[in-house]
Amino acid sequence: QVQLVESGGGLVQAGGSLRLSCAASGRTDSILAMGWFRQAPGKEREFVAAIPRSYSIRDYADSVKGRFTISRDNAKNTVFLQMNSLKPEDTAVYYCGASRKASRPMTLNSYDYWGQGTQVTVSS
Repeated sequence: QVQLVESGGGLVQAGGSLRLSCAASGRTDSILAMGWFRQAPGKEREFVAAIPRSYSIRDYADSVKGRFTISRDNAKNTVFLQMNSLKPEDTAVYYCGASRKASRPMTLNSYDYWGQGTQVTVSS
């Protein structure tokens, strides 16, 4: 089993920045990649960004390219999401996920584990 704990959410004005963290524990050696999804009220959970454990590739949703950056610290089993130039439409609960079956997981069913989520609210 793998446990994921997100932190770093909050309230920010449009144009501001936030940095989310996701710490993994447990059987972290089984993880191939980690990623971030988000879910706004009344909407489906959508892909934001993903990063494999051992490669330099990063994948992003078109809506966040150029504004968000995903990174990792393998020694600390932690993944980060730096969010800049935030917009009100970025408001959502952000979830961290870990995949044991895909190195570039961009769909919900590619993930095996999820964190509890952290709220990000961007005011206009």
